[in-house]
Amino acid sequence: MKKITVLFIGFICILFLFDPQVFAQSGRWQQSVSYKMDVEMDVKTNLYQGHQVIAYSNNSPDTLNQLFFHLYYNAFQPNSMMDVRSRSIADPDRRVGDRISKLSPEEIGYMHIESLLLNGQPVIMEEVGTILEVKLPEPILPHSTVLLESKFKAQVPLQIRRAGRDNAEGIKFSMSQWYPKLANYDEQGWHANPYIGREFYGIWGDFDVRITIDKSYILGGTGYLQNKNEIGYGYEEEGVSVKKPSGPTLTWHFYAPNVHDFMWAADPNYTHDKLVMENGITLHHLYVKSKETKNTWPKLKEYTEKAMKYFSENYGAYPYKQYSVIQGGDGGMEYPMSTLITGHRPMGSLVGVMMHELAHSWFQGVLGSNESLYSWMDEGFTTYASNQNMAVNYLKPSTESPLKGSYTSYERLVKSGLEEPLSTHADHFHTNTAYGAAAYSKGSLFLAQLDYIIGEEVKNKGMLRYWEEWKFKHPNVNDFIRVMEKESGLELDWYKEYWVNSTKTIDYAISSVNENNKSLDVVLERKGLMPMPIDLVVTYENGKKETLYFPLTIMRGNKKAESHLPERTMTQRWPWTNNTIEIKIDQSSSPVKSLQIDASERMADIDKSNNSWTAP
Repeated sequence: MKKITVLFIGFICILFLFDPQVFAQSGRWQQSVSYKMDVEMDVKTNLYQGHQVIAYSNNSPDTLNQLFFHLYYNAFQPNSMMDVRSRSIADPDRRVGDRISKLSPEEIGYMHIESLLLNGQPVIMEEVGTILEVKLPEPILPHSTVLLESKFKAQVPLQIRRAGRDNAEGIKFSMSQWYPKLANYDEQGWHANPYIGREFYGIWGDFDVRITIDKSYILGGTGYLQNKNEIGYGYEEEGVSVKKPSGPTLTWHFYAPNVHDFMWAADPNYTHDKLVMENGITLHHLYVKSKETKNTWPKLKEYTEKAMKYFSENYGAYPYKQYSVIQGGDGGMEYPMSTLITGHRPMGSLVGVMMHELAHSWFQGVLGSNESLYSWMDEGFTTYASNQNMAVNYLKPSTESPLKGSYTSYERLVKSGLEEPLSTHADHFHTNTAYGAAAYSKGSLFLAQLDYIIGEEVKNKGMLRYWEEWKFKHPNVNDFIRVMEKESGLELDWYKEYWVNSTKTIDYAISSVNENNKSLDVVLERKGLMPMPIDLVVTYENGKKETLYFPLTIMRGNKKAESHLPERTMTQRWPWTNNTIEIKIDQSSSPVKSLQIDASERMADIDKSNNSWTAP
């Protein structure tokens, strides 16, 4: 056994040595991990046991004397932090409420590591809620790899939030957050956050997973199925004969390279539909046929294919060979190469949730920002991308912005007085309302307004550049801003500081307009505390239109003229310290008919009633 262990460590070390993802950027590093797991599930008791071997590479310059594991299922017990938080927050998630507090011993979730060895030596460990604190018998030195071997047991909780058994639509197992998962250590240190129902952050690595379960069950999820000739259920390749075992169970073997999590779902009644795209990507759809799904899920495949093509063209080529859309969970939740979504939805809702969860494959699955610290970089960017996709590939053509709902949600948040900065850690928002509107709506407006500040074409190029420079590298907000600065040639740190780090709002106004011989004297005013560049569209009585452009001085440049706006005829810098700017508009050729601040309506101005003027 020792010889095998030494050989395994040596092999992993060689892989990490030549892995281009070990070092994200000059001066940046990230940890690496490889999981091998064997799990046996008892479908009658909802209990399972597992054996886990982890090769963990410390690519940091730091010596590690401790480790932390996430034990997510421990959240589903009365008086857990998730339970207390849900019962004490002013606006609890309706899916959770006080349900955890009422779970019986057979309905709770738990996950316990029974033994844990580091390079063959026992460790000192303490289970503290959803976190296992581990003190090491010997330190993990910088740029070294260790082997962690454990045995664990767990009980699948009744479906409450994301993971669990017997969900509201009758799906037996939604197995997310189901295994002991190493917490991430990065340049900010350990991220051993207790699970209270918010976001996740993981280490990229390879997952080699074997799941033994009653042979009547059909599985799907993360990774590539390795033993198709034993499985069938639509996974078998053409011309391959299926050899089913004679015993009561079947072992499913999945392999998932370079992912930061692993999800699977199982039900004996799943229908498995498969579509192979022209580029070779296989789309799997697993659902239970019923009156609620029979007319929608068969049609979903074509929209999944369209969505995959759209996201790959606009945000970067999808890097894996498969994606699975699976009925399960409690709404919609993203995982590498897969998603769990509830399936009893009308067509529009089904397509919408699929597109949203698929978009996460880019911003959470591959770019992998710490979504606990930067939830808006995942949820917000995903909202922006999926709404644009819906507008192109599902909804009828409309003059309304695909992000109208995000603007409305943000304005409602501002008026509520509950807003907190986007820089707030996801777990520590005071209300669910503030978190949801910030992460999803205000986060999506970060990109919408970037269209306005640097121009949509430049921003679109920047998104592809962002993907190429930062995929598999855990970018933060500064990394994103630097990409957009390089692409646009403009300084944008001010935008991040106002929109992300504060709750200051935008409010510009045409405060006065006066006739003066052949000119129109106009005063523009910044009434809100957040400065922005201004596009002012002037329309004349003779039908001519022109754009007057007022970039902020601190931008250190101008965005390129945009084709959807009238010709730009004047550019004048606006110092952010000045609340007003005065301009003269020549009326010698034709009187001015109207003035409009931000005619494209991309700026999240909280009072648009003072953004326009029409001649009496």
